Amino acid sequence: MALEITDSNFDELVMKSDKPVVLDFWAEWCGPCRMIGPIIEEMHKEYEGKAVIGKVDVDNNHGVASKFGIRNIPTVIFIKNGEVKDKHVGAAPKATLTQKLDALL
Repeated sequence: MALEITDSNFDELVMKSDKPVVLDFWAEWCGPCRMIGPIIEEMHKEYEGKAVIGKVDVDNNHGVASKFGIRNIPTVIFIKNGEVKDKHVGAAPKATLTQKLDALL
């Protein structure tokens, strides 16, 4: 299962990561979020050891969501060396997300 990123573990798991990080900002009530959820889980398995794949529940982690100015969900952010390198807002096919991550590896 993809890592659960929270306000309290964000710095340790994301900002200090030596690997690229993919963050899926989502909420339980969001239909499109449920559409990309399985894609994020597949990416977590496929990129294990190469990248950190995490999910941020925006309803419970306002700090992380506001840090990135998340206004629409799902939003997937791609981070490398603590900096946002790419972003996708809305549901997307797996190929779109993996292409953005592959560019950071």
